[in-house]
Amino acid sequence: MLDHVSGGGFRISNELKFKKRLWMRCYSKDDVLGPDIIPIGQHYENLFDINFWHTTRFMCTLRQGPNYKHYQNFTVFKLFSMADQGGLWDWRARENGIYLKKVASEQVLNPVYMHKVFDWIN
Repeated sequence: MLDHVSGGGFRISNELKFKKRLWMRCYSKDDVLGPDIIPIGQHYENLFDINFWHTTRFMCTLRQGPNYKHYQNFTVFKLFSMADQGGLWDWRARENGIYLKKVASEQVLNPVYMHKVFDWIN
């Protein structure tokens, strides 16, 4: 019998000020998401099944409007081991950087509280 395949995902929220839009494009080995524009106060969410080998990984590029000069490229979702089921990686784009929160559960290894992970690149 095959091992149970579970789900994971990520959410990217636009918490920028001054009515700035957030440009987003993400990709994995098999998928390309976007480009898409996330209006202020809204979010983009992608839920998916974890592959059998637990190597599912997504990368994203975020750009801060209106001129989209400030940006960041980063890994938005990855697994740490065969026991890790991923969970929901909750990313928040703010004026001073990009924040992450990952809720603890039985299936989630390495949970984290909301904290700043990346600064914007000019």
